[in-house]
Amino acid sequence: MNRLFLHLEGAFFFLLSIVWYASYDFSWLVFFILLFVPDISMIGYAINQKTGALLYNVFHTYTIPIIIILLWFLFSNDVLLTVSLIWLSHIGMDRMLGYGLKYPTHFKDTHLNRV
Repeated sequence: MNRLFLHLEGAFFFLLSIVWYASYDFSWLVFFILLFVPDISMIGYAINQKTGALLYNVFHTYTIPIIIILLWFLFSNDVLLTVSLIWLSHIGMDRMLGYGLKYPTHFKDTHLNRV
């Protein structure tokens, strides 16, 4: 049941960020180009499991994109909102599909698998 809630939470963030993005009439080309940029963080696995998990998790938590949205409220810079909504969309999509935060033991060992 907890896993279902995590998937639904991901779906909620995915849909919310897409609706918000669409309401500003931002470029869909930019959206699709940047959608998978957070996955570049997997390069940390080339160093070792611990570094890979740490780097992946930093780029796959809601914290940084939400901070960027708060900065958007302060500075009204649409680039900040564009980047943060695409980033939130990516994280939500990952969670919706079952990709969770990584443990340093193995790439497929995620918080969604342990729930």
